[in-house]
Amino acid sequence: MILTIEQTRSILVGNKNADDWHKAIADLFPKYDIDTPQRIAGMLSQCGHESNNFTALEENLNYSADGLNKIFAKYFKSVGRDAQEYHRQPEKIANLVYAGRMGNGDMASGDGWRFRGRGAIQITGRENYQKLAVFLGRPLDELVVYLGTVKGALESACWYW
Repeated sequence: MILTIEQTRSILVGNKNADDWHKAIADLFPKYDIDTPQRIAGMLSQCGHESNNFTALEENLNYSADGLNKIFAKYFKSVGRDAQEYHRQPEKIANLVYAGRMGNGDMASGDGWRFRGRGAIQITGRENYQKLAVFLGRPLDELVVYLGTVKGALESACWYW
C-alpha cells in the first residue's frame, strides 16, 4: 500500500512541506517494509507525535532554568547544579545532559550538541548516529546534515522504527 498525495496532505494537515513528505514516504516506506495500513498508521502516528506533525526535525533543548530543574532534575536540582547557569543555552545543556552517554564523549567534546536528537524520531547519541551512518554508507558528518532534510529525517525514523 502506498499513500496518495491527497491522503498524505490530509494526514499532515497544516504542514507546508506535505508534498515533500509524500515523496519521501513513497520512496522510503517500501524499502523498510512499511507497506500495510497498520504499519503506515503506526509509523506516521509515532513520527507525527515525535516531530510535532513532521515540523520539528531537530531537538532544540532551549529550556529555562525552571524547566531544567523539572525535566533534567538529576543533572541540576538533585546534584545541586545551578540551572540558571544553563538557562536558555541549548548547546551547553546538550553537552551536559548527553555527556558520557550513548557513545558521546565528555562535556568538552561537544558530542552532546553534535549528536542531539534529529530526524522524525529524534535519533540521539554518537552511537546511534554511527550505526545509522554505517547502515546508510554515509560519513558521520554527512549524516548529521542528511538528518536535517525531509528524506533523511524520515529515513532515520524508518531505520530506527
